[in-house]
Amino acid sequence: MNEENQQEHPEETPEAPLPQRVERQGERRSKAYGRLGVISFGLATGVTFAVFVFFLGIMAAFFEWGMVLAATLSSFLIGFGPSFVGSIAGAVWAFVIGFLFGLLNAWLYNRFLVGRRGGGP
Repeated sequence: MNEENQQEHPEETPEAPLPQRVERQGERRSKAYGRLGVISFGLATGVTFAVFVFFLGIMAAFFEWGMVLAATLSSFLIGFGPSFVGSIAGAVWAFVIGFLFGLLNAWLYNRFLVGRRGGGP
């Protein structure tokens, strides 16, 4: 009788268990969610600032847009000016400065995050 019941209602057969998540070799699960990758954040900040300074120099050279800001930045960024070569020089310095500030910012963020959770460094 049991075989007849299974043939009439095949959807009532027991289902296989769902597969479990398998950790890959070398994969580390962090206990602190929301931490920033210090190097990655520094690179992202550096690239963003470098692109901004490069396009500011190009726009100032060709369209005379942002001349006051370009003049102000030229006092901080060695070689920066409203020209193509000046834009490249400014972008290199902007990358270095942006990388260092991004690195410092992400490091401080992670330190403050650990401090709030009551854990050690």
